[in-house]
Amino acid sequence: MTNLAKLEYAALDITGKNYLTWVLDTKIHLEAGNLGDTIREESSSSSQNRAKAMIFIRRHLDEALKSEYLTVEDPLALWEALRSRYNHQTTVILPKARYEWSHLRIQDFKSVAEYNSALFRITSQMKLCGDTITDEILLEKNYSTFHANNVLLQQQYRAQGYTEYNQLISVLLVAEQNNELLMKNHNSRSTGSAPFPEVNATSFEVNATSSGGKANMTNAPRNSEEACHRCGGNGHWVRTCRTPKHLVELYQASLKKKGVETNFLDQAKPMDIPDPVFDLSGQFDATHLDVSDFIMERGNEVYRSD
Repeated sequence: MTNLAKLEYAALDITGKNYLTWVLDTKIHLEAGNLGDTIREESSSSSQNRAKAMIFIRRHLDEALKSEYLTVEDPLALWEALRSRYNHQTTVILPKARYEWSHLRIQDFKSVAEYNSALFRITSQMKLCGDTITDEILLEKNYSTFHANNVLLQQQYRAQGYTEYNQLISVLLVAEQNNELLMKNHNSRSTGSAPFPEVNATSFEVNATSSGGKANMTNAPRNSEEACHRCGGNGHWVRTCRTPKHLVELYQASLKKKGVETNFLDQAKPMDIPDPVFDLSGQFDATHLDVSDFIMERGNEVYRSD
């Protein structure tokens, strides 16, 4: 039952607002089913074909219309009854379509596609009402309604000698797409400027270890301009400094003693660093022990300082 109720096109509304399109659709489908002769005068179609055409037409009528023409059994009689009832739509639709056609201009639309859609909608209504619209008329409508700033462009299109409207509209659509791409590329950045760097660009490589997945910096940038603030050496940052602690302490102490900036190191005068002293456990002993620091002499007697 679902397939039987499915319509090939919209049913005729009781107001008749879609009568012109309904007539065209019905004619096409009847002809496709070899039933077109059933709605012509002096028809010689068989009773079986007339019954098939009647079923098809009634299936595409509004339910209220079916009730009004319930007693009509001949498809030609039903066709003529609907024509006399709704044919006045031509006198309503045609003047409006002609008015829209006279004011149709390609310069009033944002895109060629929008203009093309409006043009076919208007001309279809005019053709249904009996007007003849040729390719020559369509081409002239395009040429004569270009924007005034495109006079030269309009002359170039005329010079191409197009004979079919579809040829011209295809060229206009391609040109519009190319212009949109050109404007997008132009507006992406100012003329003469370099492209923006990639977000993930970096000046050093980061390699992940295969076991823990932690990143190791293999090519970290080296500090070649300033001395290390920790040990005074060049070629590395403070955070990567591996100078032994006792040397760092001696360097820091020398800076405080001399009263110079902590990041200054005179490469021409190397520091006089005494040999380190280690205790019995092998650890560095920063305290320099001397017996003279603990013994005082007074006359011929020797006293311990403590």
